[in-house]
Amino acid sequence: MNEKIDIQSMDLKELTEFVSQTLKEKPFRARQIYKWIHVKLASGFDEMTDLSKPLREKLEEHCFLSLPQIARCYISKIDGTRKYLFRLRDGNIIESVLMKYKHGNSVCVSSQVGCRMGCKFCASTLDGLARNMTPSEILGEIYMIQKDLGERISNVVIMGSGEPLDNYDNVIRFIKMLSDENGLNISQRNITLSTCGIVPRIYDLAKEDLQITLAISLHAVNDQRRRELMPVANKWSIQEILDACREYYSHNSRRLTFEYSLVRGVNDSPEDAKALAQLLKGLNAHVNLIPVNPIKERDFRQSDNSAVMNFKNNLEKYGENVTIRREMGRDIQAACGQLRKNYIDALESED
Repeated sequence: MNEKIDIQSMDLKELTEFVSQTLKEKPFRARQIYKWIHVKLASGFDEMTDLSKPLREKLEEHCFLSLPQIARCYISKIDGTRKYLFRLRDGNIIESVLMKYKHGNSVCVSSQVGCRMGCKFCASTLDGLARNMTPSEILGEIYMIQKDLGERISNVVIMGSGEPLDNYDNVIRFIKMLSDENGLNISQRNITLSTCGIVPRIYDLAKEDLQITLAISLHAVNDQRRRELMPVANKWSIQEILDACREYYSHNSRRLTFEYSLVRGVNDSPEDAKALAQLLKGLNAHVNLIPVNPIKERDFRQSDNSAVMNFKNNLEKYGENVTIRREMGRDIQAACGQLRKNYIDALESED
């Protein structure tokens, strides 16, 4: 055991096996360690005071915990939203957002360092993909925010930097550990996974027997326009995505969410609203309208308020369930990838 082992990514069964077979300790120790990591949110083995000192030293020698360091935390003066920049063990920077609602505290987590999907309206993808995040690193975002806030996190959205289904195995493990009754035990019904539409992985997800909400980043009503906004559309058509969504729904009967970023003069006309309603007809769908976040590297402009309301009203006229995403943390650059991009650019300009 030369390289230290990431025990925070192990489920309880794997940890029990590791503790008994590799560390040669009694199996019940695994449950104690698991509780320290995933319930008490220990940042180091020295905090695990009901373990013997030799066992703590053994853990320190052979294992590590993946809690990130807070590099920056910005708090919105408008609505209390917190934007975190975290530094991972290898020095990479990721970002997470805490949003406070009446129904509880919601965290939007990143699942990759950067992103390779290339969506034109997102800052996360501007520098490409550095690497996938491990289950422990994704969990670490939530653990550190809960520790920093001193309040329980009740809802999690996998919608930060990265494409979750491009890091499939790690994200599935993260979801199962997050909802594990031996850990934070966050209900899967309070977890949303947002994807730009990697069709084969949606079919895989359907077979996982999870109760999470699947959110599809649609953003256009025809393939030509979607290809202009989202390179992934060159691989899978809207129809292929909708077929995969029907398969997902057939497995768990969870209402599907379709995210639609409104870009002025691009996809916000009454005709677009009618076409979107026709696309989603017969699906148990909820449309989440998102006024696009302007980023300096792109020239997309946000639809004005009247266009947003007209789009919403038109969709409702055609029988669709619609909400307009409340903009949170605008004064602290809370949109995907913005703050991380600016932070990294500033560091590079200092060198």
